[in-house]
Amino acid sequence: MKRMLTMSLSLSALLLAACSKVPAGNVGVKFQMYGDDKGSLQELPPGRYWVGWGYEMYTFPTFTQTYTFTRSATEGRPVDESISFQTAQGLTVNADVGITYHIDPSKVTLIFQKYRKGIDEITDVYLRNMIRDALVKEASSLDIESVYGKGKANLIEAVQKDVSDEVSAVGIDVEKIYWIGELRLPENVVQSINAKIQATQMAEQRQNEVAQAKAEAEKVEAEAQGRAQAQITIAEAEAKAIELKGEALRSNPNIVQMSAIEKWDGHLPTYTGSAALPFVSLGSVQGK
Repeated sequence: MKRMLTMSLSLSALLLAACSKVPAGNVGVKFQMYGDDKGSLQELPPGRYWVGWGYEMYTFPTFTQTYTFTRSATEGRPVDESISFQTAQGLTVNADVGITYHIDPSKVTLIFQKYRKGIDEITDVYLRNMIRDALVKEASSLDIESVYGKGKANLIEAVQKDVSDEVSAVGIDVEKIYWIGELRLPENVVQSINAKIQATQMAEQRQNEVAQAKAEAEKVEAEAQGRAQAQITIAEAEAKAIELKGEALRSNPNIVQMSAIEKWDGHLPTYTGSAALPFVSLGSVQGK
């Protein structure tokens, strides 16, 4: 009896060991390794399944996956997974790179047929190699300033497009490939780039100062010209007024007499010379 119980427990353990679970949010692929149907595939939804001898079960998560390829032993795998590439000048750049992607549930079988690996191996080997190859290709035509400075955003966008184009047909949708932290360059190269950037910024600052001084000088000159022109205009107007007034007086001499009469208080000077004449012709006034 005891022996039968032991055998039953052992058989149950073997049966449980031969069962595999496809978790929720995953698609399973049951692969036959031996026999007449060797290489055949069976796609399985979430659940628990019997996997006998000669079969292997692979599970593929269909929700978004994120993985980082870094130098740090505390991220990703405990080895250096950072990626190195070279610029057009042959300078070596080392970088930590991340990827975010998801799998098309309807193409899980196609993915397995393509790579014959599970999701971890596909990420660690195939996707990493694709990112590295794309970086090598895209950076080979760029100088170090384009890679290290503003151009690094364009570089990683080009890499994302290259990788996405390569895997989208088989059902891997790349959402984003991105830099993690700063790119690592030889220290002397970094110092040279920073010095060049600083020199460029100083030159731009001087250009801005010159432009500002020029603008201020032009403003002062314009204001002076405006004031001078205003004075000329006023003088011309005054001269024109005098000219018109003189012309009017010459044409009408009586106007002078009338103006003098309007200003006269009616008294003759107390003393006048023997040949003095009144400043107003009384006859002309009386005649009026």
